[in-house]
Amino acid sequence: MGKTMNLTLKVWRQKNAQSEGRLETYALQGVDADASFLEMLDILNTQLEKRGEEPVAFEHDCREGICGCCGAVVNGQAHGPLRETTLCQLHMRHFNDGDTIVIEPWRSRAFPLIKDLVVDMEPFFAHYRAVMPYFVNDAPPPADGRERLQSEEDRARFDDTTKCILCACCTTSCPSFWASGRYVGPAAIVQAHRFIFDSRDQAGGERLKILAEPGGVWRCRTIFNCTTACPRDIEVTRAIGEVKLAIVRGAK
Repeated sequence: MGKTMNLTLKVWRQKNAQSEGRLETYALQGVDADASFLEMLDILNTQLEKRGEEPVAFEHDCREGICGCCGAVVNGQAHGPLRETTLCQLHMRHFNDGDTIVIEPWRSRAFPLIKDLVVDMEPFFAHYRAVMPYFVNDAPPPADGRERLQSEEDRARFDDTTKCILCACCTTSCPSFWASGRYVGPAAIVQAHRFIFDSRDQAGGERLKILAEPGGVWRCRTIFNCTTACPRDIEVTRAIGEVKLAIVRGAK
């Protein structure tokens, strides 16, 4: 083990949606600076269990920045820079010995809290499903039985938005989404963009019609929080702008 640090953690604890929540303070010593944030939370839970206390509930799965499960707010607006992030991609080397770290669940009312850092993602996925996030092509496949080919240029047109892992960091960082849960949100638009600009897909017009509705892209105010929050470095605001332009032009 290399460099270690001692930390003060303020973690949101809440038994269920009906109970009152609060920040609980914990002292954590000897944390490896090379650990991931998830590993640090595992250390905290091990200590809590040894003391007979209930561990912190949080989502995680792949631990590799692929599944998108472990999103949370770290040192949010009231405590420092706004930071929606996937916890497995946040490393302790970004913090210093003696730091106080505040960890909270998604703040939007559109993500009902289940317990501690775990929220109900169903409203988020309902918006996702609404934009037809799947490939549509009813034309007969090529006669040779091979895949539908695409040029490198056509593939590059939507390459950036294929990187989305549906972690919701962009959506929960969006003030327009805070204001109205009817807004489909940045992540859903990114997913729609991936298919709208796919030259092989045949449902771009339907998606553009969906996103032209009152809960669609026009609720975006180009604040860029979504782009800053994205752990995959997707140019989210640019993608939303391209969808807006496609709606105005009436074609992709």
